[in-house]
Amino acid sequence: MSFSIGIVGLPNVGKSTLFKALTKQNVAIAPYPFTTINPNIGKVFVPDERLEKVAKIIQPEKITPTTIEFIDIAGLVKGAHKGEGLGNQFLAQIRNCDAIAEVIKAFSTANKNLSEATLSTTIKNKNEETEKLQYQLWEAPNPKRDLEIVEIELAMKDLETIDKILNKLEKEAKSGEKEKIKKLDVLKKIRENLDQGKKVSDMQLNEEENILIKEFQFLTKKPIVYLFNISKSNGFDINEELKTKVNSQYLTTNLKLEEEISELSEKEMEELKMKPFLDQLILKCYNILNLITFFTIAGGKEVRAWQVLRGALAPEAGSKVHSDFEEKFIRAEVIDWQKLVQLDSWKKARELGQIKTVGRDYIVQDGDVIEFKI
Repeated sequence: MSFSIGIVGLPNVGKSTLFKALTKQNVAIAPYPFTTINPNIGKVFVPDERLEKVAKIIQPEKITPTTIEFIDIAGLVKGAHKGEGLGNQFLAQIRNCDAIAEVIKAFSTANKNLSEATLSTTIKNKNEETEKLQYQLWEAPNPKRDLEIVEIELAMKDLETIDKILNKLEKEAKSGEKEKIKKLDVLKKIRENLDQGKKVSDMQLNEEENILIKEFQFLTKKPIVYLFNISKSNGFDINEELKTKVNSQYLTTNLKLEEEISELSEKEMEELKMKPFLDQLILKCYNILNLITFFTIAGGKEVRAWQVLRGALAPEAGSKVHSDFEEKFIRAEVIDWQKLVQLDSWKKARELGQIKTVGRDYIVQDGDVIEFKI
């Protein structure tokens, strides 16, 4: 199962352009809101030079990279948590994602678009046709404001989630059940912090508290990568206030240009000596999900990359390869990818004693090449 990244932001900031550039899928892109109603979903390969280098040593019949999933979610507007502009539907889609890639407009608007006020009053459900009203919307970019709109909508939805739970949980906690009481306490603490403008991700929750609230999938707990979408002609300098707000988890690019680059063939890319900038975004999303990669060589037939959460033990990693491997796990043979490449042969690495045998308590490391024994 792939981890998923929800592409989120206000209407017409470049979300579907980003999705198209990432996945090479043809999607509807138009200069008016709610072109995307049902989410577009696509898997992308996680770029990893190590996979190619390991494959060069093993010479397999097949090479398989690991993937993550991107979901193109329609634009949020003010009042989305109250249902404005199909907001509840779109916020629910975000809830099912593991992380968020938030696209922020950092270019001047030359087109005529729907106004925010018009969005809130005219677009009530997906069956109503969107009118292409000629109304000027945000001629100059205002990233700070746009960020705050999305932040508020996510926080308000989290508050709504808590309020739905609290009354029921308060009654259940009267039974004296310890877990119910602890869950009630942590939810009250989260509500207090949300009221103060803090995200759940900013709170110092311990491991037990995180387990207690996992089922609620709070939107403001999800890790976020911010992508500032600039035009070809203007640079964009992120100021200190914005840097603090996005906490270094941001990238800046021209998504229209990235879409054009994505349409080039591999040969054209090589001739132009171009490398897709969006590889950086994929890797940044991979990292904020706290994922690492290990490799298997399948008896020399296939070299494959797998993803697992950092800190996973060997049997858990084995279950990614085959569901039986976790239960039937006996041991695994492991070598760091770099050492394998240096020695230029799995057989030579074994002869030199560089392949170590590990048990169930082994913590998988990023870049491990593993053969599971059952």
